[in-house]
Amino acid sequence: MRHGKKFNHLSRTASHRNAMLSNMAGSLILSKRITTTVAKAKALRKYVEPLLTKSKEDTTHNRRIVFSSLKNKEVLKELFDEVATKIANRPGGYTRIIKLGSRLGDDAEMALIELVDYNELLLGGEKKEKKTTRRSRRGGSSKSASAKAEGTTEAKETKEAAKKEDSPKAETKEEAPKAETKKDEAKKEETPKAEKKETKSDEKSVDKKGDE
Repeated sequence: MRHGKKFNHLSRTASHRNAMLSNMAGSLILSKRITTTVAKAKALRKYVEPLLTKSKEDTTHNRRIVFSSLKNKEVLKELFDEVATKIANRPGGYTRIIKLGSRLGDDAEMALIELVDYNELLLGGEKKEKKTTRRSRRGGSSKSASAKAEGTTEAKETKEAAKKEDSPKAETKEEAPKAETKKDEAKKEETPKAEKKETKSDEKSVDKKGDE
């Protein structure tokens, strides 16, 4: 029967249970997340969150109280120097428990317990400040300016399209004189041949006359 059983004893004696929770709390503070069973994670949350609250006020008295539970100087330094500054603006709820399913060996429910402020993926990074821009009181001026800008861009596009259409015509005009020059060169080459033929025919006629 569970008369007067206000918390989970975890099937351990008080000394064994306190030593285990102290060790787990130190691992959580140093590693920022650990994997354990759901029952131990819930017990650890009740044990470590009051210590995290104590660390937000850095006094000799609070350091001694926390050290009496954790019993590790490295963990104490990490808690008061780094973790305390990270959780300074959080009013509570410093840890998060995420269930991972059952373990293969004994089918125990497993969970991941972590410090909330050290999970950058769930925090989504720091929010960027939005740039403020001045807006004119008259909405028509901005609209007219945008309309003018659109008109100028359209006019430029039409001019460029017209230039592109005219460029092939100019090329065809330039090609036409070249073709005429080729024809003239061919005619010039043909005329000396014709003259040579005429001279040969004249020489033949002269030779015939001489023979007669």
